[in-house]
Amino acid sequence: MKIGVSNLAFYPETFKRILEYLEAQGVGFCEIINEYPYNEIDEDVLESYDVKLTVHAPLSDINLASHNQSIRTSSISEVKKSMDRAVKWDSELVVVHPGSMPVLGRKIEETIFQYNYESLQELSNYADDCGIYMCVENMPVIESLLFQDLKELNSLLEDIGAYMTLDVGHAHNSGFSPQDMVQYPLIKHIHLSDNDGTWDHHNALGTGSIDFDSFFEALNDVNYDGVLVVEVKNPQDVVESLKYIKNRV
Repeated sequence: MKIGVSNLAFYPETFKRILEYLEAQGVGFCEIINEYPYNEIDEDVLESYDVKLTVHAPLSDINLASHNQSIRTSSISEVKKSMDRAVKWDSELVVVHPGSMPVLGRKIEETIFQYNYESLQELSNYADDCGIYMCVENMPVIESLLFQDLKELNSLLEDIGAYMTLDVGHAHNSGFSPQDMVQYPLIKHIHLSDNDGTWDHHNALGTGSIDFDSFFEALNDVNYDGVLVVEVKNPQDVVESLKYIKNRV
């Protein structure tokens, strides 16, 4: 399997130090969250290490479903910048979060969902033009976040011609079993972390209640060939998670 690690665990360490660490661990991929201080990177540094990139579009201050058109337009623009950088950095995919429900959005829910759909459709078309995959991520069970349900997300992606980033921790929060999580052919990318089912803790693999033995077995059954990205919150959890994976796959 192709194993990657998100820079989330090392934020805000320098990109060079992160790549040094991952290469020393024999990790083939780094998922870079493309916002400060990683909104721009030194391409000479990237070329100095045998680590490939996947790109995560910005998380902060972004809402593709906003009914404030300035915010929505800016959000689309920022994701497009990540797609342009992915091409420059020779990354084949960009992870994108769907929009969220604004504070007053419940009163105009249908409009919010339409704005979200239009934003994601525009971005899917842009990704096609760039020759990369847009992989929309299922969200954790947190009020206001859209597309927490894998079935609903899959239906959206079929409509707009995009792909899925399966976040296993988020899906576990939503009550999906390991076998049910992988039954979507549009899955192109996977995030791994553990939790106890009550919250999106982003803990080390093997420390929560997710049955990863069953998950890895189910992945083999569907012949998944994408990257598995460890997305945990500190370096020690990276070490524990990599060791856990090595003992199982």
